[in-house]
Amino acid sequence: MKALLKKILPKSLLNHYHKFLAVFASYYYGNPSEKMIVIGVTGTNGKSTTANLIARALEADGAKTGMTSTVNFKVADREWLNNKKMTMLGRFQLQKLLKQMVDCGCKFAVIETSSEGIKQFRHLGINYDYVVFTNLTPEHLESHGGFENYKKAKGKLFAHLMEKKRKKLFGREIPKVSVINIDDEHAPYFLNFPADKKLKFSVEKSGDDILRASEINVSLNGTSFTVKNERINLKLIGAFNVENALPAIAIGLNEGIPLEKLKEKLEAVKLVDGRMEIINEGQDFSVIVDYAPEPYSLKKCYETIVGAQDFAPDSAAADIQNKNNVFSGKIIHVLGSCGGGRDRARRPILGKMAGEFADVAIVTDEDPYDDDPMEIIDQVAEGAISAGKVIDKNLFKISDRKQAIEKAISLAKTNDLVLVTGKGSEQAMAVAGGKYLPWDDRKVIREALKARLK
Repeated sequence: MKALLKKILPKSLLNHYHKFLAVFASYYYGNPSEKMIVIGVTGTNGKSTTANLIARALEADGAKTGMTSTVNFKVADREWLNNKKMTMLGRFQLQKLLKQMVDCGCKFAVIETSSEGIKQFRHLGINYDYVVFTNLTPEHLESHGGFENYKKAKGKLFAHLMEKKRKKLFGREIPKVSVINIDDEHAPYFLNFPADKKLKFSVEKSGDDILRASEINVSLNGTSFTVKNERINLKLIGAFNVENALPAIAIGLNEGIPLEKLKEKLEAVKLVDGRMEIINEGQDFSVIVDYAPEPYSLKKCYETIVGAQDFAPDSAAADIQNKNNVFSGKIIHVLGSCGGGRDRARRPILGKMAGEFADVAIVTDEDPYDDDPMEIIDQVAEGAISAGKVIDKNLFKISDRKQAIEKAISLAKTNDLVLVTGKGSEQAMAVAGGKYLPWDDRKVIREALKARLK
C-alpha cells in the first residue's frame, strides 16, 4: 500500500498524507505527548547514546522515563532492543509506544528524532518540550538532496518546538528549551530558532551560560571528565561520550535535579548496546563492536582506539589525555557500507580510513538492500587499496559477514584488537527484495570466540 501510494500520488499530496497520519495517530492514542515532558534528540552522531543517558539521568529524582532510539526502547522499567531497523518508528507505532509510557506513569519521554522521520513528518504529532542538537556531518545526502536540505530537515524540529503550545504539567508550565552543542560549526543555525530558554554545552568553549566539560581522560575502563567542579566517571569508552553526557546533565540541572544525583545515574550506565561495546569470552585479545557507519563516527572510533597522538581530535582545547599504548598488537577491522542508495560516496572513504589506521581490513556486507553486495565491497576495498593495502595480504573481501568475522577472530593474536563496525547492536540485516535477516554482530562474535577457545 505504501509503495503504491508513493508511485501514484504527487509529492505534495503524499506530504499531506504523511502530515495527516502524524496528527491522526496522535489523536487516535489520546495525544500522549501532551501528558509527559518530551525530549527530542537530533543530529548525525551520538543520538542513541545521548538519548539513553538523558533517560537514565532523569530518573535520578525517582521519575519514570520512556525512550525510543536506534538502539533500544524503554518504558519505565521495561527495556528491549530495537528490532525495527529504523531510528524513528512510524507514526502509529510511535504514538502507541508513547501511550504505553503514559499508562506506566512516565514523567519524561526521550525520542531520538531522525532527519528521515522529520522528512516524513513523523514529529508533527508530538509536542516536544526540549530539543537537543548533538552535531552535524554529511549523511543521508542522496535521500535529502544535499547537505543543506539535510540540515534544514534537522532545523524543522527546532522550528516545531515553539509551534506547539506550552503544557501545564506537575503543577507548573513547562517551558520550551533547546539544548545545543556549541562546539559544532552548525550550532549558530540551530541557536537561531526561537525557544524560551537555550542551554549550551561544550568541551572547547567557556562562558557563564555554557555547561563545559574539561580534564577529559579516556581509557579502556571508561571516560572521566569534570563539570561544575564535579568529577564524573563514565563506564562508556570514548571522549565523544562526554558530549553525549552533557545534554543529560544540562536537562537534569534545568529540571532541578542536583548534579550529585545526575552523576550517580550516569556513572551507573555500564554500556549502550553496540556502541564501543567490548566483547570478552576470555580471549587474550580485545574485541570491540561499534556502530560507526559513516566517516565522522569512524574517525571518533579510531581516535579512541589509536590514541590522540596518532589521530588528533578536532581541537586541542578538548584537553583529551588519551594513552597511546592501549593496544600493543595489531588492529584487525571488519567493516562494510550500506546499500539502498544511501551515501554511496562514503564507501571508499571508509575503506581508506581502515586502510590507513588498521593493520588488516576485512570488507564485508553491512546492509546491501537491493544493491549488488560485491559492488559495495569493491568500492570500500578500493579506498583501502588507495591507502596501501594489498588484496589477500592485509585486505580481504568476504561477502558473508559471519565468515568475515570468523576470519578476523582467526587472525587475532595476543594483545591484538578486532574492531567490527557498521551495525552495532542492530538485530537485522537488510538484503534484496525488502527482506530482513535476523542478525547480531555481538552474537556472531561470541560464537566465533567460543569456537576458537574450545
